[in-house]
Amino acid sequence: MEKEKLLAIVAHFHIEGGAADVSPLGNGLINTTYRIKNLDNNSPDYVLQRINTMVFRDVDMLQHNIEVVTNHLRRKYAESGVVDAERRTLRFISSDNGTTYWCDDENHYWRMMVFIDGTETHEQMDADSAYTTGYAFGQFEAMLTDLSEHLGETIPDFHNMELRISQLRQAVEDNKAGRLAEVKEMVDSLLHDAENMCEAERLFRAGELPKRICHCDTKVNNILFDRQGQVLCVIDLDTVMPSFVFSDFGDFLRTAANTVAEDDPDIGNVSFRMDIFEAFTRGYLQTAGTFLTPIEISHLPYAATLFPYMQCVRFLTDYLNNDVYYAIKYPTHNLVRARNQQRLYEDACRRVPEMKALIDQMMVGS
Repeated sequence: MEKEKLLAIVAHFHIEGGAADVSPLGNGLINTTYRIKNLDNNSPDYVLQRINTMVFRDVDMLQHNIEVVTNHLRRKYAESGVVDAERRTLRFISSDNGTTYWCDDENHYWRMMVFIDGTETHEQMDADSAYTTGYAFGQFEAMLTDLSEHLGETIPDFHNMELRISQLRQAVEDNKAGRLAEVKEMVDSLLHDAENMCEAERLFRAGELPKRICHCDTKVNNILFDRQGQVLCVIDLDTVMPSFVFSDFGDFLRTAANTVAEDDPDIGNVSFRMDIFEAFTRGYLQTAGTFLTPIEISHLPYAATLFPYMQCVRFLTDYLNNDVYYAIKYPTHNLVRARNQQRLYEDACRRVPEMKALIDQMMVGS
């Protein structure tokens, strides 16, 4: 987008100083993001972001959720006397219309937040960073347990396994791409396990499993670290909404505990890293263990298997539907992804007894 147009959008937000320059920021796949360099060296830089309304259709709800959460976190940090309280949560800027977003003449929605300098994100994962990340996301959830204001679902049924199974069954019935025959064995295997993998929804309906305010996109690169490697701020709050804690626990492990990328075609290289599981779980339970119920804790191994299973179902569904959702680089890309996640799911299932034993040990020592 032309710099002049971006600077014109910036002018609708009430920033300190003024905008000197605009440059692309990050490599996010959902929203388009820019860094705004300030004219005034004594004022902060800013982040300008175009919201992807194909994913987040209710921008007012989206920003309401984020504002409620960030204000709550900021207040709790300040009350507890935490150093750098203002840098520990995102701060969004008001626009000319009194909201934290602006709609331009082309019906694109924009928002601005303060750029938090002196920070970095991590892409690679080891046991130390897994522990730190688990601690941070558990603390994030714990600080929101007393949030009284209602939050909406920015992506309805985002991690609803029953819905994903229903979508797979429909894709099988439609067979739009004519690919069912080559994946029939995989479909049968996934559907064989479907009832067990939909346990969370059944427990919720029975009143045994609560929904909590969760991040719902717990990748390590959604945390800002300071230059000393300590967690400073949880970012990318678009999916913060009511969910099962399994979303935060299982989704992190789906990516971080895989020995390879989710689209590695050699499934012989895929395995579930127990060192990452142990470190992340230890950190997570140190903070989230203050509010988790026994049934939530006992089902954490289930969560570790649920998310590679769910992602396998989603990739395979898209493959059967002729690749209409996930971007692909070659015709069988979604099939490769699905096979990779199925192998990760199978290996995680094999390690469930070990996971349960580790959690029992951690709870005894807590």
